[in-house]
Amino acid sequence: MDNIEAVTVAVAGSQIEADLIVGLLRSNGLRAISLADDAGGLDPALAVTDGVPVQVNAEDEAQARAVLAEAEKNAQ
Repeated sequence: MDNIEAVTVAVAGSQIEADLIVGLLRSNGLRAISLADDAGGLDPALAVTDGVPVQVNAEDEAQARAVLAEAEKNAQ
């Protein structure tokens, strides 16, 4: 099994926001995941308190950050 180094490119305020970010990254050809620490869904408030990290492969970090920056720019 390959070791894949992942890096956090965003920290969302909720699982829904993290899912949107993951979807944006995936629609741009990047593999992305969100890591909610919400006690397996039993305590969703934990994700709000700590945020929900969104991670990509380390080799895709620059492209992911560019995609997120472009999305942020277009949202304003």
